[in-house]
Amino acid sequence: MPESNGPQVALVTGGSRGIGRGIVLELARDGWDTAIVSVSADPKVTDRGAYKVKDEVEALGQRAIVIKADVARDEDWQRILDEALDAFGAVDLLVNNAGVSLAQRFDILETTRESYDRVMGINLRGPFFLTQLVARQMIAQAETGRDVSMAIVFISSLSAYASTTNRAEYCVSKAGMSMCTALYAHRLAEHGISVYEIRPGIIATDMTAGVKEKYDRLIFEGDLLLQKRWGQPEDVGRAVAAIARGDLPYCTGQVINVDGGFHLRRL
Repeated sequence: MPESNGPQVALVTGGSRGIGRGIVLELARDGWDTAIVSVSADPKVTDRGAYKVKDEVEALGQRAIVIKADVARDEDWQRILDEALDAFGAVDLLVNNAGVSLAQRFDILETTRESYDRVMGINLRGPFFLTQLVARQMIAQAETGRDVSMAIVFISSLSAYASTTNRAEYCVSKAGMSMCTALYAHRLAEHGISVYEIRPGIIATDMTAGVKEKYDRLIFEGDLLLQKRWGQPEDVGRAVAAIARGDLPYCTGQVINVDGGFHLRRL
């Protein structure tokens, strides 16, 4: 096991692009080593994706490994943790970031079981059970004398509370992450492990590229946001980094909105 004063270790799912990449790089700037989990990782592809992020972390002077795994697959959960432990000896921060939108949008009255199961498996079921495993590991680390702060973060969405009837399963999955945050914060407080939910708003990633024109109008010409700009992956990354540094030590269970003011009810 690494010495308690050595680099701390993060495990970030979906860390190969978009918000996940932003999180990994902000953590690296703060001195964290990282296990990057990606379903599409390919060591032959280094100009993009997980292995490019790995190179970027190493250029910042930190260590990184890539774990090719699918958080929706039961058999991958333990392997994810085992590979992180084999490389670094500990996990001090888990960021449940991996997620998918809908392959095809349906009105809620037409939502299919196949779409529902796919989205829920990746966005909620996988994070729930991976967190269970990592939480047990963190408790064991604390009991064996690893004297560092440990935390778990769920990356949800404004869709945790904002209804969109043509992607119901996505909204349900993100609302479920909110309850995961509450439940794990409740259970793990006695062990000194803090749990947080971060709710990104409209973030500029490849997942939102297809609706750029729509949101450009709503952001810059409308009244959707108080801060009239797109969110960036590093905005979410900085929120995670603040948690990782221990800047919010008395806030377990807290929801952090990274959304330019979208969440405020206004008259």
